[in-house]
Amino acid sequence: MQNLETATLAGGCFWCLDAIYRRVIGVREVVSGYSGGHKENPTTAEVYEGHTGHAEVVQISFSPSVISFRELLEIFFVMHDPTTLNRQGNDVGDEYRSAVFFHDEDQRLDALDMKENFAPTIWKKPIVTQITPFSKFWPAGEDHQDFYAKRPGYGYCQVVIDPKVAKLRQKFTSKLKPE
Repeated sequence: MQNLETATLAGGCFWCLDAIYRRVIGVREVVSGYSGGHKENPTTAEVYEGHTGHAEVVQISFSPSVISFRELLEIFFVMHDPTTLNRQGNDVGDEYRSAVFFHDEDQRLDALDMKENFAPTIWKKPIVTQITPFSKFWPAGEDHQDFYAKRPGYGYCQVVIDPKVAKLRQKFTSKLKPE
């Protein structure tokens, strides 16, 4: 895949988005990490203490000739709840907020359009997803990368991620890599 672009998305626990986007056509790499805060090179513990301002994010390298940024956002808005402020299910705190960290003006415009015109067709409550300029990304430790594939028997994976992957397979069959 040539001419890769980058998307940085926050939609709750990065383990969930990581598991989802690794299955999507046109996605070359997914890295779990942190963005949107004020602390340089934060540790996982610092982020979870809630004093860094960072969100858990995935940074996605993708080929726009295979899948567009808008299509990535369509998956994003379907696969997490963009109506809950600083929360996804039982994960609570600003590190679990819904946010799109745009890398250029086209991404900003696409994110605003999808938030205002697409997401409300799925969700009946107001959309609270932040649309914010990207500044820096800090990768999480290796133990957080591709967590779902490495620990499928882990309780969180079975209870939270398994249903999301099943929903992805049901709603986005044509956008998935062959298994």
